[in-house]
Amino acid sequence: MFELSFIWAGIIAFAVLTYVILDGFDLGVGILFPTAESEREKATMMNSVAPIWDGNETWLVLGGGGLFAVFPLAYAVIMPALYMPIILMLLALIFRGVAFEYRWRTERWKPVWDVAFFGGSVVAAFMQGIALGALVQGITVADRAYAGGWWDWLSVFSVLTGVAVVVGYALLGATWIIMKTEGELQRKMQRYAWYLGAGTLAFIGLVSILTPFQDAVYFERWFAMPSVFLSVGMPAAVLVSAWALFTGLNAGRDAQPFLAALAIFVLCFVGIGISFYPNIVPPSLTIAEAAAPDESLRFALVGTVVLVPMILIYTAYAYWVFRGKIDPDEGYH
Repeated sequence: MFELSFIWAGIIAFAVLTYVILDGFDLGVGILFPTAESEREKATMMNSVAPIWDGNETWLVLGGGGLFAVFPLAYAVIMPALYMPIILMLLALIFRGVAFEYRWRTERWKPVWDVAFFGGSVVAAFMQGIALGALVQGITVADRAYAGGWWDWLSVFSVLTGVAVVVGYALLGATWIIMKTEGELQRKMQRYAWYLGAGTLAFIGLVSILTPFQDAVYFERWFAMPSVFLSVGMPAAVLVSAWALFTGLNAGRDAQPFLAALAIFVLCFVGIGISFYPNIVPPSLTIAEAAAPDESLRFALVGTVVLVPMILIYTAYAYWVFRGKIDPDEGYH
């Protein structure tokens, strides 16, 4: 039970991380959509993610479905605690997904679908940040059930993390467009990426300072020996990634800023994992306690061993097929 539950925790963590880094730049493009100054720029921005956005959502389904299947107790606690942000996130993703297809089918209603694309991206990113902040600050559990209130997810800290995720996703979106475009649009995103990079780092620093004070366990985990070395190593790694981001922007490189921004997100995700471990629902529900019976874990793992490589192959193939710069005159639609 112990080994299988922790293997499954790693699989779900991998699915969530993959969703964040793939759909993050996708949502970031939508967040930056109003900065487009012409229909040509709007079409280019949307076409940069149109062939791959729906595949990115696969990892969200895998993470949520995996949580329900192999950590049913965690699912039963998290869902009542985060009903509102999760429902709003899903509705935003629906509106955003519809906008991908409908804005190309109409002229009269195109501004409406532009707003849906932008609004859905912002709301989805903000609600993901809200949910993250609510998890970090802790969920009240009593008798193996959620024991908090309807609005416990809403706090100054969760709003802060919500804004941080929006700014961070916008950074991913800007660096993605830099990698996929040329000309004036690329130069504009290089300017935006500077400000978004500085903002992202500022929010990371602020959230990192406040996180240990959300629960005494976090403080002890990060500042007790030997974990204190991580408290030095993780910020150092983030600073190295930030250096790669800004030097790449200064040098006008295409891929380096995007890869550096992804590295920053991966490091932040690892930091959250260190804060949570061995809990799956902070501050009191552990991975082993929330896991399904051993037989269920083993049965589900057999299918996952086949499914995850297939999704990875499909994802890699889609990105390979649509690699390179976007031609504004020969878009996906």
